[in-house]
Amino acid sequence: MAPLPGSGLAKGLAVTLRTMTKKSVTAPYPDTQPDLPPRTRGVIGLFEENCTVCMLCARECPDWCIYIDSHKETVPAAAPGGRERSRNVLDRFAIDFSLCMYCGICIEVCPFDALFWSPEFEYAETDIRELTHERDKLREWMWTVPAPPALDPGAEEPKELAAARKTADKLAAAQAEPQEEES
Repeated sequence: MAPLPGSGLAKGLAVTLRTMTKKSVTAPYPDTQPDLPPRTRGVIGLFEENCTVCMLCARECPDWCIYIDSHKETVPAAAPGGRERSRNVLDRFAIDFSLCMYCGICIEVCPFDALFWSPEFEYAETDIRELTHERDKLREWMWTVPAPPALDPGAEEPKELAAARKTADKLAAAQAEPQEEES
């Protein structure tokens, strides 16, 4: 049976009428903080200890809003007769949030888990030049980053843990063999 002419219009008007008669709920924002989902994307936090100054985040940023400065430092040999190594030391890490489009590419490409989403969203400034946040401010936001969600109980174990457990089991078995032979 074909629908009656205008039935779609009537359904649409019914939805509109139902919505218009409901009381709207508006939270008084500054007085009442919003209840945000646990993994809300607010601002980017920096875990400086994990940053190796590989520059991947700055190279992959489509807005070029990440500024990194570093210098090389010589590390003495770990063992006698070894050679000295050089490593990059982070001097400056800044993100210009007036340019950032919050795409998260920098967080995704970081191989050392130095960048994270923080749920902080109240960082408005009166001057646009103050939206370039240096590493000390980015480090402060790191402590607001929530813990990652727990693994699904039915999910398979991560490959890294499975490999580590397999190696540990082999070592335990190898250590148990000499003890059994001694007995």
